[in-house]
Amino acid sequence: MDQIRSYADERLIVGCIHCAGRTETRDHVPSRILLDEPYPENLPVLPSCAECNTSFSLDEEYFACLVECARVGSVEAVERPKIKRIFAYSPMLAARLHQARTTTLFGDVIFSAENERVRNVVVKLARGHAAFELSQPLHHVPDSIRVAPLCTMQDDARNYFDTPPDVNIWPEVGSRAMQRLIVSSTPGTVCPGWVIVQHNRYRYLAVAEHSILIRIVVSEYLAGEAVWNDPYP
Repeated sequence: MDQIRSYADERLIVGCIHCAGRTETRDHVPSRILLDEPYPENLPVLPSCAECNTSFSLDEEYFACLVECARVGSVEAVERPKIKRIFAYSPMLAARLHQARTTTLFGDVIFSAENERVRNVVVKLARGHAAFELSQPLHHVPDSIRVAPLCTMQDDARNYFDTPPDVNIWPEVGSRAMQRLIVSSTPGTVCPGWVIVQHNRYRYLAVAEHSILIRIVVSEYLAGEAVWNDPYP
């Protein structure tokens, strides 16, 4: 992905992006478990404490495996080598996802997700993108979290989700989002676009106006959205 140096005030992002604590480690957002090798150059990296960084690992592993299984329709048919390796050293996770799989009377395959773990990962990702793109620390819980497979959306809903919103307020001066706007927006509008981290694997959208809106798409299958109505609670 194209890397842009942030010229926003460095004092905006201080401490761990998740808890504002110490910063012993660096956190990739998105996590590399959601991407394929070879990894894109210049992946977003943000400061994190060791406890927060470690605490998300199992949920992200579950999240990545769930998305792949749901995308292909079964545990056995997974295609990503990384997910195959996870199942090889964690057969219990493979069995857990196999048990979560059901087939409807119409032949549709459904995976019963552990929603709290899925939401936990979506919030983690959204918080990281807000910090990286908008220079906006968001340590509190978002006001709205939505997660759904793209294939379940009606056409109007899918178009709404995929279309970057027009806003009237510029992001933080010097932030990456503001720099992207300068080179991509049309006269008279402020229209931020999707940032593609890896084609067909991960993209995100970060918008700041009166609220903070973050949208993500994983493997062109799962869509997630987090909104903070009050960035400064």
